[in-house]
Amino acid sequence: MAKRERIYFDYNASAPLLPEARQAMVEAMDMDANPSSVHADGRTARNIVKKARRQVAALVNAKPDHVVFTSGATEAAALALTPDYSMGRAPLNMGHLYVCAADHPCTLEGGRFALEDVTRFPVNRDGLVDLNSLSDVLGGHDHATGLPLVVCHYANNETGVIQPVDEINRVVKANRGVFVVDAVQAAGRVAIDIEAGFADYLILSSHKVGGPKGAGALVAFSDLMMPMPLIRGGGQERGHRSGTEAPVNLAGFGAAAEHAAKVESAWAETARLRDMLEAGILAA
Repeated sequence: MAKRERIYFDYNASAPLLPEARQAMVEAMDMDANPSSVHADGRTARNIVKKARRQVAALVNAKPDHVVFTSGATEAAALALTPDYSMGRAPLNMGHLYVCAADHPCTLEGGRFALEDVTRFPVNRDGLVDLNSLSDVLGGHDHATGLPLVVCHYANNETGVIQPVDEINRVVKANRGVFVVDAVQAAGRVAIDIEAGFADYLILSSHKVGGPKGAGALVAFSDLMMPMPLIRGGGQERGHRSGTEAPVNLAGFGAAAEHAAKVESAWAETARLRDMLEAGILAA
């Protein structure tokens, strides 16, 4: 009997582990030390984490210090979706959470907000955020309770609809709000540049870009304003998420992010050449 080949189509649920990620993880397995240790082996483990942070930051054009590693996107969402933030050393309150009705359950659940402090805003028949409805909802926000915190997916995990995040952000900012973008399904598929200012925070997942499960990140546009920690303890991740980092998982996440960035770059170049051909700038 001929050997049957397996064809995998469920990338939106989880992408297969990339060879580059597997190799990076195998190499990291040789380092047993705690990344917080100050001896030579500890510093080597720390360098694995630092490299992964640079690789993940590069995927979305962020500063490495603005990447907070978590155990996955669900934890990153729980970290970001909280009423309790800080601006420098001063406390900053988010008065209400506004969630896109078509979001993933990890944001629809409202994070650390009480149920009565969560409002869902609708999408239209095409699955796109209804900007007028969002504007009306945010226009009724009581700023005496704190700032409005808005969360929406970039690309939908079931329909593939890509949201107009720039336009959503303009509505949010017009109402003095803070915008969290769930970029789990978009990263590695569309070019993302957080420095362009379309979001205050991005949620990322390792296994959606070909890295291992058990790693994710919350990426901030600026680390001046940050959510209060979900997990406290040893002060890892610059105090934003305590717990010993997992160099093996993060090495795989970083390698997958680097691969995704290269793929994005190749797609962008292909699109650029196609546009030039269509404009008659290049000959076929």
